[in-house]
Amino acid sequence: MPTIKEIMTGDLIRIEPEATLQEAADLMRAEDVGFLLVMKEQKLHGLITDRDIVVRAVAYGRDSGSEVRDFMTEHPLTLDGDTDVEEAARAMAQRRVRRLVVTHVGGVVGVVSLADLALKADAQAQQAALEGVSKPGGNN
Repeated sequence: MPTIKEIMTGDLIRIEPEATLQEAADLMRAEDVGFLLVMKEQKLHGLITDRDIVVRAVAYGRDSGSEVRDFMTEHPLTLDGDTDVEEAARAMAQRRVRRLVVTHVGGVVGVVSLADLALKADAQAQQAALEGVSKPGGNN
């Protein structure tokens, strides 16, 4: 069985919780990504996605100077890098999330997204994750 460390994306883009939504949006645009890890001093605080900015902030008329911490997804799904891909897909489906944070020895080492599963995992893992995440109410 392949593990999630074999399919993860290791190029992590981080932002601090005190950063503004404008800074987060600028960084997403510059890096051509749809989410950022919200971290401070190597501690994971959450994730912020382009969707979080639009649905949780802009839709309610919040200022672009508001802090990321107020709109991020707290307590993202985290799994150890040695977790097998099918188990990770089931966890993503159960929590209805589009990405999970990969850890190793307590530190963040990567992210597995639906795109990673679609491109690198077997059909069973792909189907499990997609079915769960596609249900209404999915997150990040």
